[in-house]
Amino acid sequence: MADSSPTNALEISVSELSGALKRAIEDQFGHVRLRGEISNYRGPHSSGHAYFSLKDANARIDAVVWKGVFLRLKTKPQEGLEVIATGKITTFPGKSSYQIVIEQLEPAGVGALMALLEERRKKLAAEGLFDEARKKKLPHLPGVIGIVTSPTGAVIRDILHRLAERFPRRVLVWPVRVQGETSAAEVAAGIRGFNALTPGGKIPRPDLLIVARGGGSLEDLWSFNEEEVLRAAAESQIPLISAIGHETDWTLLDHVADLRAPTPTGAAEKAVPVRAELLANVNALARRHDEAILRLIERRRNDLHSLARALPQAEALLSTPRQRQDRAAERLASALRGFVGARRLALAEASRLLARHAPQAELQRVAGRLNTLKFRLESAGRGMADRRRERFVTLGARFDAAFAGRVRLLGHELQGRRERAQNLRLRLDGAFVAALARRRDRLAHATQLLGAVGYQAVLQRGFVLVRDAEGGVVRSARQVGAGDSLHLHFADGQVDAIVKGEEPVKKRAPAKKTPGGQGSLF
Repeated sequence: MADSSPTNALEISVSELSGALKRAIEDQFGHVRLRGEISNYRGPHSSGHAYFSLKDANARIDAVVWKGVFLRLKTKPQEGLEVIATGKITTFPGKSSYQIVIEQLEPAGVGALMALLEERRKKLAAEGLFDEARKKKLPHLPGVIGIVTSPTGAVIRDILHRLAERFPRRVLVWPVRVQGETSAAEVAAGIRGFNALTPGGKIPRPDLLIVARGGGSLEDLWSFNEEEVLRAAAESQIPLISAIGHETDWTLLDHVADLRAPTPTGAAEKAVPVRAELLANVNALARRHDEAILRLIERRRNDLHSLARALPQAEALLSTPRQRQDRAAERLASALRGFVGARRLALAEASRLLARHAPQAELQRVAGRLNTLKFRLESAGRGMADRRRERFVTLGARFDAAFAGRVRLLGHELQGRRERAQNLRLRLDGAFVAALARRRDRLAHATQLLGAVGYQAVLQRGFVLVRDAEGGVVRSARQVGAGDSLHLHFADGQVDAIVKGEEPVKKRAPAKKTPGGQGSLF
């Protein structure tokens, strides 16, 4: 049973107790100098103040540096840096905690974790794990990307979002813990597991690996400094990108990886190119290819025209043999006429001798000789004609073969030209349709503009367009006189009118006529 006896102890509020404790601690300790290692430092807050912790092997104390003091510090806070901090011990009632408000910061040496990190870095560097020569080149456009990270954090969503923006690829995620005792073993198993996949198997082997994690303190990122992870990354046959923390965070994995990205989003940017830029480059190359093909076709067409001009025509090939045949025929006819004439003279002489002597035997001998000569003449004529005919047949066969070969060659070239002409006609039709559509759009726009600013719109509002008998526009009453014919144009039709009045106001001077009957323009 609770003791309900009255007491005269003074009751105080929580705020009064917190204030009393704050005054007691500040009065007791005042200014102190603490030596410890900076931990959980994230840089200046948006307000300009800096919040972190100082720790040693057994204890931790919160620390704060106000904005004005932070700007004056010669030594800025760094994660893992062992420092000597001078400031005031105070309390923060909102959390029932105590803290040191730092007024001065001096370096005291490298912390235990930093010393271990430096020792491990030197060891692995001596083994050649950081050499640039052993690093592999990243594929320009990987088909499958393997990501070793936590499946529930914002990192995987950032990477997938950026990949979808730049160039969507198939992604395989190996879920691991990125912090804690088992984190290093899981990350190393993920890297080795992706490398153990069979290319072309049911689960495809990635073309590129990304090991990613968000920002954190040195302790949070320590898994990526473990030798197990570093050696797995060095043994990886698949190119690997390290994307650990923010841009200011560094781990030993960044030195071992084939490429270091400042952020997980930056890793996605380095993994794939921008699809729109690739398409633009391909289109530019296609246009250059098409232009080169057109230039080549034009050059070949000019070459073909030049060859066609240099090739002799069929008439030119036959002209010389024809001339030779004509000259031979002329010589043959002349020789025949001369021979016949000579024989006629001989016959006449023989007839004279026959008439003088009149022996029947002599007549028979002369007739026999004449028949012999006639036979020889006919044989010689037939032999010469046969030789000429055979020569002409041979020349004709050679010409026919050459002409047929040329016709086949020209047929093939003509077929190629027809195909190219067909392709050009299709392209011309497409270009003509596009140009016609653009001209129609411009005509429609011009029609709309004419309807907006033309005089027809003014006539619709009740105005009248006045023209004289010659069709000119009457802009002033001084341009017409009594008796002049006018044409009044309304919005819905035209009316002719005659100007009334006894005296003309001021007639317009008639146009001068030229001798040809045409009116002068001046």
